[in-house]
Amino acid sequence: MSRRALPYRRPSEDAVEAGSWFLVTEDGDLALPESLPDWDYQMDLEIRRKVRVDLDRARSEAGLQAETALTLAAVWTATGSNLRGPADHIRMTGTGLDEIEIRARLRGSDLGGVLILDTALVLSEALPNGKPSTPRRAGSVLWSDRRSLRLQGDAPQFPMAVIDFAKTSFPENAAWHLQIGGNLHAATMGSLLLLVNEQNTVTATAFQNAARPRPVDRAVLSAVYADAARVMIEHALRHDDFEDGATFPDDTLGSTLLSLFHQLFPGSSINDVRLRFNHSPSLFTSELQAAVKIFGEA
Repeated sequence: MSRRALPYRRPSEDAVEAGSWFLVTEDGDLALPESLPDWDYQMDLEIRRKVRVDLDRARSEAGLQAETALTLAAVWTATGSNLRGPADHIRMTGTGLDEIEIRARLRGSDLGGVLILDTALVLSEALPNGKPSTPRRAGSVLWSDRRSLRLQGDAPQFPMAVIDFAKTSFPENAAWHLQIGGNLHAATMGSLLLLVNEQNTVTATAFQNAARPRPVDRAVLSAVYADAARVMIEHALRHDDFEDGATFPDDTLGSTLLSLFHQLFPGSSINDVRLRFNHSPSLFTSELQAAVKIFGEA
C-alpha cells in the first residue's frame, strides 16, 4: 500500500494500535459493517473505538521532545450531505502506553451517502523552534487511518420530516409528500425533502421502525420508495435539460436524477423513456414499478 511522503519524520505505523470501530446500539456493540441498508435520516449513530498509542516511541521516532503534546482526533465526513465535523479529540501529554477511547454520537440529519471516519494522531501545538526534519505545525499528522460505512444502498435518500399535514396546504389525509426543487444544478440536499404525515400512523410508524422494520413496515417503505422514485424520474423527464449526454456537477439534483435514471433504466436512452412517459404513461408506470421491485424482497 502506498504511503504519502511528508516533509517531516513520522513514527512507524505500529507505534499506534487502532482497534475496530463499533456501533453502539440498544442490543449491544456491533462491529462496524460495510453498509447499513435500513438506515434513514432519523437514525442517529453512536460509534466508538479504542486506540493504543506508544507515546514515547511516537515522539522519539518523529524527532520530538519527550514532553511534546499530541492529540488523537477523529473526524467524520458524509458524502450525501457534503458535511464534515469533529467526532472526538483527546490531548495526550503523558508518557508510555496510553489507551484512548474515541466516542461520538452523529446526528442522522447531518449524514447520508458514505460516512467516512478519519482518525489521526497529530501535533497539538506549533513548535516554531523545532528541527527542519521534525513536525512543527499544529495539526501535523503523525499517523492516520480511514474507515467507511455506506449509509444508503440503491434507494435514493434525502432529508425527511414528520409533520401534521392538517396544518399545511397538503391534503390532510395524504400519507407523504416529496418536495423537489426545479433547479437541476442546485445541491441535492437542499432540493429534496420527504414529508411524512404524522396523522397517518401506519406510515409514520414504518419510518420509526426503519432500522428494524416489521413486514408491514417494509411494505410501506417500499411503497414510499417507489412513489418517490416515480416523482423524481417524472420530474427529470419534464426538464428539457435532462437529456442524453447531459452532465451535472457532483452532489447536484441533476446528478442524482441521472444516477437514479441509469439505475432504474439501464441500457435505455432518456429520449426513449421520455417518449414512453409522454405517450404510454400506464406502461411507463408499470416499468417503473418493476424497476424499483416494489414489495419485493429487501
